[in-house]
Amino acid sequence: SLRWCCQRSALLLLPGRRCCQHSALLLLPGRRWSSSSVSPPPLHRRLLLFLAQRYYDVEMLLNWQLQRKRTKIQKKNAYYAYTEHFYGRKIAAAYYVLNMRGGFRTEWFSSDQRGKFSWDFLNHKDALLEEVNLNYTLINHRGLSNLEGQTCVKTLSLRGCPEVNDWFLAGLHIFRDSLEELDISHCPLITIGGLPALRNLKRLRRLDVSSLPRVANPGLVFILLEEMLPQCHITVAGYDLSLRQGSKEGSEEQSQGQG
Repeated sequence: SLRWCCQRSALLLLPGRRCCQHSALLLLPGRRWSSSSVSPPPLHRRLLLFLAQRYYDVEMLLNWQLQRKRTKIQKKNAYYAYTEHFYGRKIAAAYYVLNMRGGFRTEWFSSDQRGKFSWDFLNHKDALLEEVNLNYTLINHRGLSNLEGQTCVKTLSLRGCPEVNDWFLAGLHIFRDSLEELDISHCPLITIGGLPALRNLKRLRRLDVSSLPRVANPGLVFILLEEMLPQCHITVAGYDLSLRQGSKEGSEEQSQGQG
């Protein structure tokens, strides 16, 4: 019986011994790290290493986000055929402008910062859209189809619209017989190649093309637009007047020399 008691006591002590050994193993990494003189790499290097090891995953995530953004923009610029069918073309155009967080008048209707607006415009089915403000909205060339047929638009403001490009400018011919004022300043996608399309706007009297990042030389752009639209007052912020004066003096001297 004494031998049996000793064996039983030894068995009872084994788990505690195993637990102590396990605890010692858990402490070993801490002892090894603390005894090492090499400091861990900085956070930004560890982050770069993490991204490099998962390059394709990060690329797929970014592509998914970009595609989702493009889909949202295309959806916002879809043709409002349903609204046009039930309420007419003018109401459909007005609803599109308000839904893009823009505004319009003969009587001013506009959306607030949250994109909310009054539905009172439904009571003005025969009202004409004379002035349209779409500054800093996501309108693109596809969305122009919602404004087609609005033959009384005299002022169109597109300041800072990130989706307005050369193709969009080509589509502005739908306002060729009515548009008098156009603001396309601060639009990042417009290049000098798209500006010649503005010559189709026969009645244009005021044009703002200030701060177009993809237009390298605003002075030359001013000269180009002045020749295309001689009756239009053109605003180009940052234009060097000496360039314009020099070009005019040169042309005058050339004409005198020929005479």
